[in-house]
Amino acid sequence: MKAAIIGLPNVGKSTLFNALAAAEVPTENRPFCTIDPNVARVPVPDPRLDAVAEASGMRRKVYATLELVDVAGLVKGASRGEGLGNRFLAQVREADAAVHVLRCFESKRIAHVSGALDPVDDAETVNTELILADLAVVERALDSARRRARSGHPDLKKRVEELEALHDHLGSAREGGRPALPEGGTPSLPLLTTMPTLYALNVAEEQLEEGGPADPAEKYAAKQRKLAVRVTAELESELAAMPESEQQDLRAGLGLPDQVLERFMQALRQLLNLNTFFTAGPSEARAWLLPKGATAWRAAGRVHTDFQQRFVRAEVTPWQAFIAVPGTAPELKGREYRVRDGDVLRFRWG
Repeated sequence: MKAAIIGLPNVGKSTLFNALAAAEVPTENRPFCTIDPNVARVPVPDPRLDAVAEASGMRRKVYATLELVDVAGLVKGASRGEGLGNRFLAQVREADAAVHVLRCFESKRIAHVSGALDPVDDAETVNTELILADLAVVERALDSARRRARSGHPDLKKRVEELEALHDHLGSAREGGRPALPEGGTPSLPLLTTMPTLYALNVAEEQLEEGGPADPAEKYAAKQRKLAVRVTAELESELAAMPESEQQDLRAGLGLPDQVLERFMQALRQLLNLNTFFTAGPSEARAWLLPKGATAWRAAGRVHTDFQQRFVRAEVTPWQAFIAVPGTAPELKGREYRVRDGDVLRFRWG
C-alpha cells in the first residue's frame, strides 16, 4: 500500500522522507525543490518481530514495508494548477493514504512560505485546496450524470441527488462549516478529502513530547478526527545517515527516545487499517502486512502463491505464546480463519 507525503513547501516533507527511507533526496530551502515524486519502500519497525526471531532461532529478520511517495509542496491555488498543483494532486490521488506534514518549528535558516509560523493555518490552506480539487471532480461527474438522467431512469436520478448532496457538503466544508466527508459515505469517486490522513507534526527536538506550536496542531487534528504524531524530521534524517551505534550514543546524549520513527510507521499502519502477521523459518523471521479481517487463505497468498493455491491448513500461534513457551502447539485453522494482529503463521499445503 502507498502513502503520499503532502503539505506546503518548506515544512520538512523531503526531510521526513529521507529519515524514513534513509535516502538523500534534495531538501533545499526553496519552494518546489521536489518536482518529480521520490518513492521508497520503508520498513515498519516492530519489536514483536525481534522477539519472534529470537524465539525461533532465526538470525535474519525482514520487516514489513509500506511505499511512501514524497510529493512536491502544495500551495494556495494548487486546485487551479498553481505551482504545478494539478500534477501534484494527481500523484496524491494514486495513494491509499496521506501523510500531511505540518511545520511546528521556528527557523531563521528555513523560510516559511507564508512568512509566519502557524501550523493550523497551513493545514487549512492545504485542506481547502483538496476540497476545491474534489469540488471540480464532483462538478464534472454531476454534469455528466444530469445529462444521462434525462432518460428518466430512477437509478440515474438517484445518482444526481447523491452528487448534488456531496457538492453542497463540500461547499460547506470549504467555508469551514463541517468536515469534508458527509455522513453515510460518498458516491464512488477518487476524492482527496475522504483519504485516510495522518498529520506529521514536524517539531523542534525539545518539543518532541509536548509544548510549542504542535499543541494547537494536535487539537486541530483531533477535531478533524485524524491521527497526529510528532516527529523531528531534520534530526532523524541526520541520524539515519549515521552508523547505528553512533545513533544510539547521540540519542542518549540528547535524551531522545529511539522510537520516534517506529511510532510514526506504526501509526501509518494503523491508519491504513492493516494487521501484521509473522512467519518464522526455515531461514528467516518475517513480518507481513494484511488488511484487517483478511483470511488465512489471503495471508498464504502474501507469502507465496503456491501456499494459497494448494492451501490445506494454517498453524496459528499468538506471538506472545510463541515467544513465552517455544514449541507451543499451534491451533489448526482453515482458509476462512480471520488473521489476528500478531499471529505467527505456518502454512500447510499439498
